[in-house]
Order: sequence, then C-alpha cells, then structure tokens
Amino acid sequence: MSEFPLPVRVAAGLAATAVEQARALPATLLGLPVTVASQTLQASMRVQQHITELAIKGDEALSVLRTPEEQPEWAVFDEDTIPEPAPAPEPEPGTNSLIADYDELSLPQLRGRLRSFTEDDLAELLAHEESTAQRPDYLRMLRNRLTRLREQ
Repeated sequence: MSEFPLPVRVAAGLAATAVEQARALPATLLGLPVTVASQTLQASMRVQQHITELAIKGDEALSVLRTPEEQPEWAVFDEDTIPEPAPAPEPEPGTNSLIADYDELSLPQLRGRLRSFTEDDLAELLAHEESTAQRPDYLRMLRNRLTRLREQ
C-alpha cells in the first residue's frame, strides 16, 4: 500500500469523523436540550462565583476606609432579654450597693443589666470604672449605653 500525503490522510479522517457524527446524530439530538441546559447552568454558576469573589475583594479593599461599629444598634444579644435576677441582699452599711454589685459582674452580666440602669447609675458606674479597673470593654459598653440614653 502506498502512503498518501498528509493532507489527503487528514481529509479522509475528517470525512470518516463526519460520517460517524452523522450516524450518531439522532441519539445526540435526544440529549441535546439537557446538555444545553446543563452547560447554561454551569456558566451561570461560574459567573455568580466570579461576582462573589469580586465583591469579597471589594469589601476587603473598602474595609480600610470605614471603621466597624463595636455593637450595631440592631444587634440584640440573648443577655439583653434575660429578666433581671432577684434583688441582691442588702449591702453592708457604708457601701454603695450599685458599685459593690457592679464589681462582681462579668461582661455578659453587665450587658444583661444595662437597660435597668438609670442615666445617673450609668454615670456613676462609668466614673467608678474609669477610676479603678479601666477595662476597655466595660468602659465602651457603659459609654455607648449612656450615649444612647442621652440621645432619647
């Protein structure tokens, strides 16, 4: 058998492939709508992923321009809705019960009681905290609550 030149062999291969594809066309046509729908959904998901990636990068880039709120106004914590516990026993004479109780509170306990304090109570607790422990989280929480009370 003589060897044919490369272009002739490629052309014969293309013709044979065309014949095979034409024979398989009826079976291919049956699955075509599903294939098209699947490819469309995949493309849509890829676009959504790219958009989400761009939004995340944008958030990271813009985060340097704004300072986050410590506790947004809309945030409500479970501790905010817990009912007040029974009143504490009477303090020893000569001590301020508000400050004596305050010194024993954890941060979540303080957050739970914030709404029960008056403006004067909060000012007194803030002054006490500033003059003693100076814990940043406690100071921030007391200042924020006092500010909200004064704005009302």
